[in-house]
Amino acid sequence: MEAVARARYIRIAPRKARLVADLIRGKSAEKASQLLTFTQKSAAPIIKKVLLSAIANAENKGDIDVDTLYVKTIFVDQGPTQKRFRPRAMGRATQIQKKTSHITIVLDEA
Repeated sequence: MEAVARARYIRIAPRKARLVADLIRGKSAEKASQLLTFTQKSAAPIIKKVLLSAIANAENKGDIDVDTLYVKTIFVDQGPTQKRFRPRAMGRATQIQKKTSHITIVLDEA
């Protein structure tokens, strides 16, 4: 039985979040949580929060053994981009793109 958790419109670039997602893919839920605790990337606490939410969802389903959970799939999709402008020299302006991410974690029993 699977347990799913999603975090949408997270203000981090998907390219940066995918680096952290690749670390925990296929690992047990407990080991993945420990890895994310000590990972020095800005996406690590965000992904850990989604992982803990997926574990809580599995507990609430009732028929899933939490100790045997592993990260079946994790993926980071790109959300909408906020476009802003920054003033530059000689009256010009450049565009700043603030990217967002949708993070999905699926846990399953081993």
